Amino acid sequence: MKREEREAAVRDAMRRAVAPVPPELHADAVRRGDRLLRRRRLVRRVLLLPACAAAVAFAVWAAGAHPWVEPSTRTTPPVTGW
Repeated sequence: MKREEREAAVRDAMRRAVAPVPPELHADAVRRGDRLLRRRRLVRRVLLLPACAAAVAFAVWAAGAHPWVEPSTRTTPPVTGW
């Protein structure tokens, strides 16, 4: 089969293979897309809530514990009576 014959066969197959799109397909796609967007938005909000709670808990802990301050160097009692 020559190149021209193959191209003609492909064009003919493509012309015959065109099927009409069902009219309800667009509405179904829009409905499914809206549902996916709502679900993603809900998941994002649900995951954001624990992240914010963890940030607040860390800030409260850091404010009370002062982890950036070096601990005292006096770890033993002073030696007296030499």
